[in-house]
Amino acid sequence: MGGNPDRVMDLIFGRWRSQALFAGAELGIFDHLQKDRAADAKKLAIELRADPALLYRLLRALATIGLLEEDRAQAYVLTELGNLLRSDHPETLRPMARLAEGPQHYAIWKHLPAMVRDGKQNAFVREFGCTAFDYARMNADYGQRFKRGMSSYSSVQSRLVIEALRGYDFSSMRTFCDVAGGHGHLMCSILQAHPHLRGIVFDQPEVVQDLHELWAPKLGVEDRCRYVAGDMFKTVPVADAYSLKMILHDWNDDECMEILSCIRRASSGHAQVFIAEQIVPGPNEPHPSKLFDLHMMCWGTGQERTEVEYKRLLEGSGWRAMSCYYPADRKLGVIVGSCG
Repeated sequence: MGGNPDRVMDLIFGRWRSQALFAGAELGIFDHLQKDRAADAKKLAIELRADPALLYRLLRALATIGLLEEDRAQAYVLTELGNLLRSDHPETLRPMARLAEGPQHYAIWKHLPAMVRDGKQNAFVREFGCTAFDYARMNADYGQRFKRGMSSYSSVQSRLVIEALRGYDFSSMRTFCDVAGGHGHLMCSILQAHPHLRGIVFDQPEVVQDLHELWAPKLGVEDRCRYVAGDMFKTVPVADAYSLKMILHDWNDDECMEILSCIRRASSGHAQVFIAEQIVPGPNEPHPSKLFDLHMMCWGTGQERTEVEYKRLLEGSGWRAMSCYYPADRKLGVIVGSCG
């Protein structure tokens, strides 16, 4: 007999791991554990106001997937992986866990077979009757999960973009605008790497007015970074360079070309645009983008794309596609387009 049934069974039960991780993050388990001091389920149950017997079973499962370590007294410490799920870790992934496996994103995946059958994506509309962006405005729980989930991964993504563009010549640029730049982690990272630049973070009013979340004062570049509110489908600020980090994958091809055309109209004579996305590689080459693409199918109208597909979007909206730059792990790529 061919094949590996154990491997297939492992795939079938894969979500049990992510749901156990989600439960640990949702309950705050990782915040109540340390790497160097063990705590047992009874003590944790008091702190978390949880049932000690059922909590123990969850802790045991979290240990078997490598997030905790259990000793012979049935007490637990965090592993290095589990430490990344503490809220106070500088690169915490707890908010991403609460978003990705939370009730809203869990619900939309059940529509995947129906979408594939009828050729109509966007399970958020199927499940909740509106887009994810609209739902985030109406539903406080999802709005907070989404905001904090996106912010929690910003430092990792910014580091990958900076690595990909290490050595790139920014000397001719003076003003750099991050379109749909959120609270500005990428823009501030670029300003730290290139002290001659001035930056603009452009996003919706409710984002840039969220003063406690803005990165410019936290990263010490507030004198060179300003926040501007607006709609990227209508107009964007004038700049010498623009970035779009994990934005175009939210939208279909027509919507992407609207955004890129809007930027092209506003850009200065020799402007460049930097598109940072997960780039889908060739056939049979494993890559997270090929799975993330299914999430985008469920979440909205967008998709993950190949390098060729992104270059086609650039050329269709008035840009000249140039090169694509990658960090060492190739988790994302940065495709550059030019006006000239």
